[in-house]
Amino acid sequence: MSETTRADDAGPVASDVVPGIGTVLSAVTMAAMLAPVRSGVDAPVVLAGAGFALAAVLAFLAQRHGGLEGRIAGLIAAGSSVAVVLLAGYALNQGVTAAATLPTGSVSIPIVFVAFVTGGLTAAAGVADYYGISSAGLKRRSLQVIMLSGVGVAGLLVTPFVVAILAIPVRPLLEPVSQIENTVFTQVCMAIGTMLVAGGYLAMTDRDLSFIDLRRPTLRDVGWTLGGLLVLFGALFVISALMQSTGVESAEHSTTQRAQESPQLMLVLVPLAVLIIGPFEELLYRNVIQKSLYDTFSRFGAVAVASVIFALVHALAYATAGLGEVIASLGTIFGLALVLGTIYERTDNLLVPALIHGLYNALLFANLYFTYG
Repeated sequence: MSETTRADDAGPVASDVVPGIGTVLSAVTMAAMLAPVRSGVDAPVVLAGAGFALAAVLAFLAQRHGGLEGRIAGLIAAGSSVAVVLLAGYALNQGVTAAATLPTGSVSIPIVFVAFVTGGLTAAAGVADYYGISSAGLKRRSLQVIMLSGVGVAGLLVTPFVVAILAIPVRPLLEPVSQIENTVFTQVCMAIGTMLVAGGYLAMTDRDLSFIDLRRPTLRDVGWTLGGLLVLFGALFVISALMQSTGVESAEHSTTQRAQESPQLMLVLVPLAVLIIGPFEELLYRNVIQKSLYDTFSRFGAVAVASVIFALVHALAYATAGLGEVIASLGTIFGLALVLGTIYERTDNLLVPALIHGLYNALLFANLYFTYG
């Protein structure tokens, strides 16, 4: 049994069901990318996206009819679909949406965003096809991703509930509550909520605290921490430079707006980043979610899927601009999450990515203070 696929995943059924799903998804993606063309928009990025979507359709069809070997078809489909995702995201960032109004007349959907989503799903189908994943294996992985995405969202949504509950006995003791006290209180509630979600997941899956990879750091871990922090900032620089050179606009994190209004809050967030934000986000998204994905995905696949989940749960924090700008910012978060996930995968020690994440955020908060203070 390889690290990527299990013996019961491969089989003849993989040559029919998975490519069939990929064909449908890639066809939808192509139609969605052509929507702006039908509206009179002939931007090269849109036409290129439709072309790559067509390549994915043809690859899946060629495999189903015996014209291509599964691994080659899967590789072409996955690569083409990743290109569609990048091009659709760029088109959205540049204001090309091809919005369509639903029959209700009150809600419109940017069709290019549909291509962005289905393109991502098609890429996943291509990867599954490349590795010969059966329909049963695909279903098992899909269900696990859905469940762990729910765990990630729960980690985001639980904080307001913990705040509301603890505010009953605590807030009267702090009245009047200052911004700094409210920030500290909210972050403590986030830590409590994250522990509740992580603990609840471990209990539901019959795991105990031994699942948590927390141990005393070695000299190797120290080296990974220092090197990882440099790589993280290096990745941020490269991604930012690439976006700037291509004219991609990104959304500001809500914390930036808070820094503009109250720079002194950043001084409070600096220690909280190291003590709470970094450790507890890494606990949930790396140690719980990514490690759980090791059960059904390769380690590289688990890092990638966990990074997608991590990026998606940050959507609300970046909902300060349009859809295209938010997608660009989430792309940055995804890239940084890949670095953190890889470091965790290499060290199997939660302390390392937790410290890197915390120090990274702390330095960003300090920079915001000096910028707006």
